[in-house]
Amino acid sequence: MSLDPKFLERFANAAVSEGLVDASFAEIASPIGRLVVVQSAAGVCRIAFAEEPTDVVLDQVARVVGPRIISSRTETAAVTDELQAYLAGESATFDVPVDLSLIRSGFQRAVLDELIRSVGPGEILTYGQLAARAGNPRAVRATGTALGRNPVPIIVPCHRILPSSGGVGNYGGGLDRKRWLLALEGAPLTARGR
Repeated sequence: MSLDPKFLERFANAAVSEGLVDASFAEIASPIGRLVVVQSAAGVCRIAFAEEPTDVVLDQVARVVGPRIISSRTETAAVTDELQAYLAGESATFDVPVDLSLIRSGFQRAVLDELIRSVGPGEILTYGQLAARAGNPRAVRATGTALGRNPVPIIVPCHRILPSSGGVGNYGGGLDRKRWLLALEGAPLTARGR
């Protein structure tokens, strides 16, 4: 016997309104594959691509944010709507708050904060340029590590950072997704400078 999805959604909404939930999640279809979107009280804290099992993603969030995680399309609607609009080419920006609590390193958080704040749609930087903007121009490798650990890809746009040596570099979601996201934004596939 399965429960009515409408009942489950009402139950989830009531749990959130009573403060009994640490995070909500939803799975959505997108042009770049299934995405798992997790939102804490502070904002979207995790976006995972199809290759990442949902239970592993939720376990990761539970260890930091808290174990009370529910499935709710209503509670995640703001972020999933913005993601779907962006991926359909209808919107280039995000207004939802971001929760970087899954990032423990101060420098890594500074890199991701700087990325959100200063690298707009269609703009690209090199790892070195982002390191400099984050306050440590010599920390190019540490910047790459921060981008590799980005828990909120797409909204925290690590796809906009490219190596100064050419090419598109690495991307947790795969190079085809990185190229697709850059093309969606009309960004060039090469960066200049260090």
